[in-house]
Parts: sequence; structure tokens; C-alpha cells
Amino acid sequence: MNEGVYDERRLRDFLAGRTRGFSRRNLLALTAAVGAGAAIPGPALAAGPIVKPLPPELFRQLGTNAETKWSALRDQGYYVPVDRFFVRNHTVTPTIDASTWSLELSGSGLAQAAHFSLNDLRRLPRETRPVAIECAGNGRSYYTSQQGQTVSGTAWGLGGIGVGRWTGVRLSTVLRRAGISRKTVDVQPIGLDPNFVSGGADLGPVRRPFPIGKAFDDVLLAYELNGEPLPPDHGFPVRVVVPHWIGISSIKWVGRIEVSTEPLFSPWNTQFYRLFGEGYPAEGQPFDRQVVKSAFELDPGTTFTAGVRTRLTGRSWSADGPIRHVQVSTDGGTTWRRARPYGATPGGVWQRWEVDWTPAAGQHTLLARATDVRGNTQPDAARHNTLGYVFGAVVRVPVSAV
Repeated sequence: MNEGVYDERRLRDFLAGRTRGFSRRNLLALTAAVGAGAAIPGPALAAGPIVKPLPPELFRQLGTNAETKWSALRDQGYYVPVDRFFVRNHTVTPTIDASTWSLELSGSGLAQAAHFSLNDLRRLPRETRPVAIECAGNGRSYYTSQQGQTVSGTAWGLGGIGVGRWTGVRLSTVLRRAGISRKTVDVQPIGLDPNFVSGGADLGPVRRPFPIGKAFDDVLLAYELNGEPLPPDHGFPVRVVVPHWIGISSIKWVGRIEVSTEPLFSPWNTQFYRLFGEGYPAEGQPFDRQVVKSAFELDPGTTFTAGVRTRLTGRSWSADGPIRHVQVSTDGGTTWRRARPYGATPGGVWQRWEVDWTPAAGQHTLLARATDVRGNTQPDAARHNTLGYVFGAVVRVPVSAV
């Protein structure tokens, strides 16, 4: 595409994943073309970077991403339904033909490259597991709104998480079938979404390595979510699911896995997804896991009826294991009381809880803090890092009663 010119053929190639480096300048030209009445090919772009509907009562749109509203999870059960599961896209959701898709495994950790079709994977032993996918920047906006600190990145509230029932084949099974070397140290899944362009630089396809020990521990190559084939926005036909680790590890639309006898690096474990700032190394501190969090199943600014008993509900979770207990304050943190846990907790991924409250007329601030089985408790303030990752402090939720 020439600078500032909308070219339909190149756009079609881009949507099909054949074109790399579709820049922001190209997208601005496309936007101008749309305003002039140009026809846009393909369903993915017609819906924006995300394919599925994003009704405002379920989602808050954040550029190429969509954050689940916590009010949309009230009475929804343990697993997040697909229609309200958050979406984290670096570019756009690609259109992939499952009948021609295959997964390539290659690199120094294999004697030769191996390929697996979707049917090949389905013929291998299947496993279903409850897993939370959570963006590393979930809660980022609170560094600014609560702590007055400057951070960069998408301004997520707490809705960048979803717990799903994922079905697929263990990555370890596929690696063994491919003939992995005992000298292998890292694997790196690589997505089929269009290349990510940042600051004018083409950083290539989204990819992030993890050690072979993790690969053989609990990682899935998933082709179903909540009992149905993966939807396009969530990785169709196959995605990586890495339990307990930040969402960037769970690469969507995986098309290749590099298997290496040497450590692997990408912008997603060197430039991004590291902790930078005061008290951290100049090169940044690597991290893989999220922290303890809690959320009320309501929207900030909700108005209640004064003097009428209501039931507040919420969820708490931790990458380090099940939640031990949750405390709730309805007076801005002056007094706290235990919330009642309820419901089954498959895999101990998160805990649903409730507390009854009769609000007086006026403004109120709700808070919830959780403690997990390892004794990790949410603090009053989170340690700042310039990219705004792993915000785990207690979130202040303003509400009113009239």
C-alpha cells in the first residue's frame, strides 16, 4: 500500500495474514477511505479488530481490545460465557481456514520439522482444564486513577480476565511426537495474526518463549472453549493456554512453535512484559505471573436504593492458588467483614463471594481484598512500574444510594 492510499488488494492480503507490517499510516488511509464510502472486504475488518459483537452493556472497548464489564458477570456462573469473554488483540482477529491450517514445530531442538493438522491434534489424547487468561496489564488504569502515577499502555480496569473451560492436547504430547531433543531449553509459540507495528517498527508476529519445564508441566494446545470450537477472537482454530501465567504467554492463532536448544528472545519478553522503573534493573525485571485481585460484579457509579438491603457479589483470584478468604468494606476501608464464599470452584481458579448491605443515603466507597492460600494479600497500594503491569492493590469502587 502506498503512503496514504487505500488499496483493497493489499487489505485483503492483510486480513488473510499474507501481508506483514500493515502500519498505522495504512490504517489511517483505510479510515479515510471508509469515510469516503469505500467498500471494505471481509467480515473481520467490517467488525473492527474484533469479530464478535461488543454490546456496550457487556464490554468497554479499548482500541483493538474489549474489556468485560463486571456487571455483565453477575449471575453468570463460574465460567465466563464466550459472548462476554474479554479480547486482547495486538492487531486484528485473522480469518483462518481450519481445513488448511497446520501447526509447524521446528528449530534446533528437533531433528527435523514436524507438522500437525487440526485433525491430527484431535486424534491425540484430549484434556479439559479450567484456566484463567488474564492480561498482564489488567488493572493498569488504577495506577493513574488511584495512585496518581504515570504509566503507558492500554487503560484496563479489572475486566481483562476470563476463566474458561479449555479443551485440547498437552503441548508435551505434541513435543514428544515431534521428537524433541533432551537438550531443548525453550519453546516459542508464534501467532498467525498480522505483524505488530510499534513506533514505526515492524516487530513481527506476536510470540513469547517459555522454558521447556513449563511446556512439559501443564501447557495445552486448545481447540475448544467452554465445550465449543474456539471462536475467532479467542484463537481459532488452535491457541496455546498457559495456566497461571500472564495472558501474553497464551498465544492465539498459533501457527508455529520454535523449539530451541538455546534461550529464545522476542520483543514480548525483552521490550514488553518486563518491569521497568525506580528500583528495577535498567534492562527490566522479567515476570510471568499475575497477583491477587478482587472485583465487585457491578459498574462504578452504580446507584442503590437507600435503606433497602442488597446483596453485593464479586470474584477474587490469584495466580498462586485458590483464595483463602475475602474481606469487604462498604465505608471506604474503615471497617471490614468477611464475605461469604459460594459456588463450586473447579481448579480453584477464582472464588465467587457475596455480602449483604443496607446502604444509607449518600456516597459510598466499596472495597474488597483477598488472601490466597499462600498468604498473599492485596495491599493498599501497588508498586509502580512504568508499563503498568501487575496492579494488585485494593480497588476503590464509588457508588451511591438515594
